[in-house]
Amino acid sequence: MHVLVTGAAGFIGFHCAARLLAQGRSVVGLDNLNDYYDINLKKRRLAELEAHADFRERFRFVRQDLADSAALTELFARENFTHVVNLAAQAGVRYSLQNPSSYIASNLTGFGNLLECCRQSGIRHLVFASSSSVYGLNSCSPYSTRHNTDHPVSLYAATKKGNELMAHAYSHLFRIPCTGVRLFTVYGPWGRPDMAPHIFAQAIIRGEPLKVFNRGRMRRDFTYIDDVVEALVRLLPIIPEPDPDFDPAAPNPATSSAPWRIYNIGNNVSVELNEFISLLEDALGKKADRELLPMQPGDVEATCADIQDLRKAADFTPSTSLAEGIAKFAAWHREYYA
Repeated sequence: MHVLVTGAAGFIGFHCAARLLAQGRSVVGLDNLNDYYDINLKKRRLAELEAHADFRERFRFVRQDLADSAALTELFARENFTHVVNLAAQAGVRYSLQNPSSYIASNLTGFGNLLECCRQSGIRHLVFASSSSVYGLNSCSPYSTRHNTDHPVSLYAATKKGNELMAHAYSHLFRIPCTGVRLFTVYGPWGRPDMAPHIFAQAIIRGEPLKVFNRGRMRRDFTYIDDVVEALVRLLPIIPEPDPDFDPAAPNPATSSAPWRIYNIGNNVSVELNEFISLLEDALGKKADRELLPMQPGDVEATCADIQDLRKAADFTPSTSLAEGIAKFAAWHREYYA
C-alpha cells in the first residue's frame, strides 16, 4: 500500500498515519495546518511522526489544502497512491454556526476534489470519515446504519451526510470502492483542544467553572482513539463490492449495488456526560466546579452506535473502557501541558 492520509496533522489523522506506518505502509500525510485550533499542537503531532526512526523512510508530509484542485491533481499524478484515508475536514458542530463557509470549502469542495482525483488515478479503495452527527433528529437507539439520516441539525452534520452521498455517486458512476465510517465522540491522547475532554480537563485543573450543557444529562458513545484507528486499518484492505442482495425497491442505506459501504465506529455504550466528568475528576485528582446549563443549538441528547456491521466485516469490537481511556488521556494531558 501507498496511502494518502488527509488531515494527517489532526487528532485522528495523526494516530491513523502512525498506525499505518507501524504496519510497514508507505504514507503521505496531507494537511493545510489551518488555525482553527492551536497550530503548535498540529506541528507537534507531525514532529512525532517525522522523528520516529522507523517511520522516516516511509513518511512524507505535504502542506496542502484539498480545496486546491490543481495542486491535489498534481500530487496524485506524482505519487500513484493505492489507497486514500480521508480524515481532513472542518470539524466542530458549534463552530459551523459561526463560520459556515469554511465547512462548504473544506468538507464539500475539498471532498469533491478528492473524489475526482480518486477517479482519475484509479484508487483501489477510499475510506472516508463521516460522523454520528448525521443521525440528527433520529431518536432511535442505538443508531443503526440502516436508519434514516435525512434530518441533520447542524451544517457540519449536513456536510458529512453530503460526503456519503457524493462518495456513493462516484462509486456508482465510476465503480470507485468507497467506505464511509460514522465516528462516535472520539477521545484520547493528542485530542483536539476544542473537544470536551480537553475543555473539561483544563477547567478542572485551573479551578474554573465547567460549563455542562443539558445539565450533564446528555449521553455520548465515547470511543477511544486506538479503537477507532484499529477499525480504520482493518477496513482499509477490505475492498467493498456491490451487495448481491441489494433491493432497489427496499434499499438498505448501509449497502448498495455500487462498491460502497457505511459503518458505525463506536463503543456501543452510551454514557451520561456527568459520569464522564466524574471519571475525569478521578483521573486528575480534583473536583470540577460544574455550571449546569441548558442544551445548545446543534446538539443532540444521546448517541449510541450499533456496530454489528463493523463486527461482521472487520472482526473487531472496540474494547477500551471509558475509565481506562480517560486515565490515558489525563496522563497525556498532564505531560503535554506541564
